[in-house]
Amino acid sequence: MTTEAGLDADEQAIVETVREFVDRDVRPVVRDLEHDNVYPEALIEQMKRLGIFGLAVPEPYGEVRVSAPCYALVTEELARGWMSLAGAMGGHTVVAKLLSDYGTEEQKQKYLPRMATGELRATMALTEPGGGSDLQAMRTVAAPAGGDGDTSAGYVLNGTKTWISNARRAGLVAVLCKTDPDADPPHRGISVLLVEKGPGFTVSRDLPKLGYKGVESCELSFDDCRVPESALLGGVEGQGFAQMMRGLEIGRIQVAARATGVARAAFDDALRYAQERESFGVPIWKHQSVGNHLAEMGTKLTAARQLLLHAARTYDSGQRSDMEAGMAKLFCSETAMEVALTAVRVHGGYGYSTEFDVERYFRDAPLMIVGEGTNEIQRDVVARQLIARGGL
Repeated sequence: MTTEAGLDADEQAIVETVREFVDRDVRPVVRDLEHDNVYPEALIEQMKRLGIFGLAVPEPYGEVRVSAPCYALVTEELARGWMSLAGAMGGHTVVAKLLSDYGTEEQKQKYLPRMATGELRATMALTEPGGGSDLQAMRTVAAPAGGDGDTSAGYVLNGTKTWISNARRAGLVAVLCKTDPDADPPHRGISVLLVEKGPGFTVSRDLPKLGYKGVESCELSFDDCRVPESALLGGVEGQGFAQMMRGLEIGRIQVAARATGVARAAFDDALRYAQERESFGVPIWKHQSVGNHLAEMGTKLTAARQLLLHAARTYDSGQRSDMEAGMAKLFCSETAMEVALTAVRVHGGYGYSTEFDVERYFRDAPLMIVGEGTNEIQRDVVARQLIARGGL
């Protein structure tokens, strides 16, 4: 038996377990943790025990690899409780996918079993100061340590990355860098290095944020950081751009799922409040203006989830899914922002109070619009693919 989302009984049980975790352990404490900007150590440990960090790790390295729709719904549930918890496993999943799809057997055995349990946390480092979404213009360079193209002694990595989530607690960072700065076109000179912390690798500062509290976003500096030759993802230079673009497909599906979770939390709170709050002698949902808000919110949230699941199914099919992931990320994040604002409207003055959760949803929602490739970039990706594919 499968659900509407195409999940089997085992996957549905996983989603329900995460939902129970969110309702029982996350929602009662999230307001205080978020307002104090406290790293959710205890909740992360529970996520490890639930196996959430291993959902993208295949056998024999992990125990339970789930489908992309299941992964999306797990992410949605976490974000419904607190978007930062979903963010804590986002980059980790992308790195797990990169290793599973492109890593050498040595790399898989070295990292994936510990990543599956959460003993080793991973993140990716793409964005650079002033670079934004233009990844081909990056300045982080990995030069052969032996000179004259000799990489037998490894690489010397120099550069800076910014807005890297979980950077302080990640023991492994997948760094997108140039191994051939003179390559033409530039993407042919880009590689991914699997970098562990050590000399020359500095997490320089935590960046202050409007929302997405509790989980750090940092700047990373590489100053003559020596990396072994075995750290090159897949063992072949020049394939990093294509590898990371495939990785970003699941990354953007994950961000779309986060946005859907935030939108769902905002809608649920607004729906409940509209039934409890009375004005002029009736629950406020009976006033047409509020009822119309709820109708619009519910409709767009339903559409967002269907688009999210469509992108996840396309990803699982093995087809190129950058357009589908881009559409989902674009629509779900814009929907989350709209639903979060409308939830504030439904709550009236209370929506502006830190004693209600809707103000948090409103602060968290913008991250999904600008993160993992801005929505302006998503529109460009979608348009290019529409032309390349001859339409829908």
